[in-house]
Amino acid sequence: MSNPKCILVALPATIVRSGDEDEAFKALTATVSPDAGEVARFNIPSFKIGTLDALVLQADELAKVDQQVESAVAKVADVLRNVCVDGRVEEHKTVNDKPIDQYLRNFTWNKIKYRSERSIGELIEALLKEVVSLDNDLKSKYSQYQAAKTNLVALERKQTGNLSTKSLYGIVTKDDFVTDSEYLETLLIAVPNTLEKDWVKSYETLAPMVVPRSSAKLAQDDEFALFTVTLFKKHIPEFVQKARAKKFVPREFTWTDNGSEKAKQEIDSARILERKLWNETLRLAMTGWSDEFMAWIHIKALRVYVESVLRYGLPLEYTSAIIRVQNVKAAQRVKKQLDIYNYLGGNAFGRDKKGNIKNDIPGDLMAGDTAEYSAYVYYEFEIA
Repeated sequence: MSNPKCILVALPATIVRSGDEDEAFKALTATVSPDAGEVARFNIPSFKIGTLDALVLQADELAKVDQQVESAVAKVADVLRNVCVDGRVEEHKTVNDKPIDQYLRNFTWNKIKYRSERSIGELIEALLKEVVSLDNDLKSKYSQYQAAKTNLVALERKQTGNLSTKSLYGIVTKDDFVTDSEYLETLLIAVPNTLEKDWVKSYETLAPMVVPRSSAKLAQDDEFALFTVTLFKKHIPEFVQKARAKKFVPREFTWTDNGSEKAKQEIDSARILERKLWNETLRLAMTGWSDEFMAWIHIKALRVYVESVLRYGLPLEYTSAIIRVQNVKAAQRVKKQLDIYNYLGGNAFGRDKKGNIKNDIPGDLMAGDTAEYSAYVYYEFEIA
C-alpha cells in the first residue's frame, strides 16, 4: 500500500480575469474534482528578493536541500517504526502536537522560529542546520539504543539457550572445579549428545597431561551434555583447539563465589538501560519527526515562492494550494486536470493535431530535472 501523496501548486492570479488572488484560488479549487483530491490554501509570506541570478542559484540549492531533508524525515519515520513495537507509529507522527493532515491543511509560516524578514539564503541555511543537528542527535541516540538492545538479547539468550551458550550459574557449583591449584585447571565442555561416546573415549588424548578420569557429566539438555575435564594449565590452548576440531564446545567460564548474583544484576541492569534508551529514543524520534517535518514543509514553501517569482515575475500576485491525494493514480488525475493551465508555459507547450497538450521542449533540454518540467509551479511529495 502506497503512502498518501501531497501536491503543492502555485498559479498566477492572471488565471482569472479579475486578477484577484482569492478568485484565482477558487478557480484552482474548481479545477480539481473532489474525488481526485482535497484542496486547501497553502499560505506563504513574502520574502526578501535578491537578484535574478541569486534566485536561480537558490532554486537549485532548494531542490538539493529538499531531497536532503526528505531523506532525514524518512530516517526518523524508520526509527519510529523500529521502536514502536505496539504498532502505534502514526499516533506518534504529529507536527506541533497536530495530526499531519491538520498541519498541512492549516499551514502557516512559523515567523517566530524562521523570521520571514531574513533573506532566503539565511532561511535555507538555518533550516538545513536545524535538520542536520536533529538528524545527528537521533542517529547517536538510536545507535545507543540498538547496542543496548543487542546486549540485552545476548544476555537473555544465555538464560534460555542450550548448554553450549546459556549461563552456567545454577548448573555448576564450586565443588565441580579445581580452584586451589597453581598448575591444574578445570574446563567445562559442551558435547553434542550424538558425540558423547566419542568424548568419553578421546578426551584424555586430546592434549598431554589431562588428568585421567577427570571428566564428569554435570547436566544434559536436548542438544548437549556438559562435562568437566581437568588438565595442566600450560596445555589448555592445545586441548581447546583439538576439542573444537572434534566439534566439542569449550565454554569460557571462571567460577566466582558471587557469580550467580552478578549475572542476575547484569541482566537486570541491561533491561533497565534498554528501557531507558528506548524511552529516550522514542521521545527524540517524536520530537525529531515534528521538527524535521516542519522544516521540510518550510523548505517546500520556499521552493514554491522562489519558483513562483522566477516564473510569474514581480510584483508577485499568485495563489498557492496544497492538494491531498490518496495514491499515485489520484495524483495523475489531479495533474491531468491542472494541465488546463499548461498555456502558462508559452511556447514550451503546444497542442497536437487532436488538440491534446504536448511538450515542445527540445529533447536535448529535457535532461535531469528538466524532464519533470511543468508549465506552472507543481511539486509532488509523499509522506513517509
